[in-house]
Amino acid sequence: MAYHANYLRWAERARTESLRSMGLPHQMLMEGHHSILVVRRIEVEYWRPARLDDAVVVETRVVAVRGVTILLDQRMVAEAGGQGPLAALRVELACIDRDGLRPKRIPEPWRSALEAQAARG
Repeated sequence: MAYHANYLRWAERARTESLRSMGLPHQMLMEGHHSILVVRRIEVEYWRPARLDDAVVVETRVVAVRGVTILLDQRMVAEAGGQGPLAALRVELACIDRDGLRPKRIPEPWRSALEAQAARG
């Protein structure tokens, strides 16, 4: 069975890949706006374990975009499907300056792109 902390690693990787697929890699946020996104809060509910050799898919959905925070729902499902979700995560990200000292408003084009995703539900 997968160790519970692995779900957090998979979720983080999925968030990074989601931004990259939107054409907004985290590296560009760091270099162009001297900002980073950090986890402010995370809640995990585990339903079923992932097992050895299971291919796990992480579905990431933007729920809300606020001044400096983004609220996401992430679900882990077995690629084979049919048995329901493995786990669900509610993640709040905060945009802060690159030095990690101060909150920063989410810059464009991240804000517009994320708001559009949230509007799609």
